[in-house]
Amino acid sequence: MLLMKVRGVALDQQMNPVVLLVDQPETMALPIWIGQSEATAIAMELQGVRPPRPMTHDLFRTLLNELQVSVARIVVTDVRDNTYFAEIHLARNGSAHVIDSRPSDAIALALRMEAPIYVEEKVAAQAIQLKKPFDDTEMEEWKKFLERVKPSDFHTTH
Repeated sequence: MLLMKVRGVALDQQMNPVVLLVDQPETMALPIWIGQSEATAIAMELQGVRPPRPMTHDLFRTLLNELQVSVARIVVTDVRDNTYFAEIHLARNGSAHVIDSRPSDAIALALRMEAPIYVEEKVAAQAIQLKKPFDDTEMEEWKKFLERVKPSDFHTTH
């Protein structure tokens, strides 16, 4: 498994939101197309925006904290037919539980719970190799690139 971080959220040419995961040295980037509400939840957390009322992922954070459950990690486990799959690994009193999840929900929760984000090697194989880490200018160029592509431009192999 590879440890990743969220580098940002952008829109593709069809105005579909994309979350961009990068490895720690930023040598690879993994774009994952997500829903609008999850993109908003991720972007708000990245920007430190606190809504006046809790959003769904904030509610889950509160619920897990009240039940004394921690998010040990989330893992993007697979990609099939351009659909990504993830798991949320929970821990409580020494017991581990694994919950199936969409990557977008898992990422939004991981950001709120300050949990590490991992991708399996077979998923990382879908990533785009980078020559060097993103700076702010390159992130803007990446967002412009995403405006020109659609999910089907990224073919998966098994």
